[in-house]
Amino acid sequence: MKQLILLRHGEAGFSDGIDFQRQLTQRGKENLHRLGILLQSKGLTIDRMYCSSATRTRETAEIIKAYLPIHEEIYEKEIYSASLEVLVNLLENTPAEVQTCLLVGHNPTISLLMAHLSDGDYRGLSPGMMGILELEISDWYHIGMHTATLKEVLQ
Repeated sequence: MKQLILLRHGEAGFSDGIDFQRQLTQRGKENLHRLGILLQSKGLTIDRMYCSSATRTRETAEIIKAYLPIHEEIYEKEIYSASLEVLVNLLENTPAEVQTCLLVGHNPTISLLMAHLSDGDYRGLSPGMMGILELEISDWYHIGMHTATLKEVLQ
């Protein structure tokens, strides 16, 4: 059984610049450190992480990496403005040997993906929230609607 962890980036501040370059707030960083401690206590290991290359998602990943072993990291600009179809396609192409995958992304798509894969009920992930899904598939290319069970939501 595969495991997928969906993480919305931490709370980001507003800027006069480009949205892609928004940085985490101090509160956002503190909340992610608390989440990291909770994750560390669960003993999770991440085989592969996909992360948007936006500033706030990269900062989120750096904090989480301090608490969880992540064996492979892939930063993709397309995750920033990805549709549901793009995220599913990205996950479909994950190698079979990956058991636990972390996707660090943005709303509304990260929450839509969680609903699409699980029971269809939309649960909006607030900044820094995470959904842990168990996939009822043996290979990533089988991922799709209703192939997962939402085990828990953490913040």
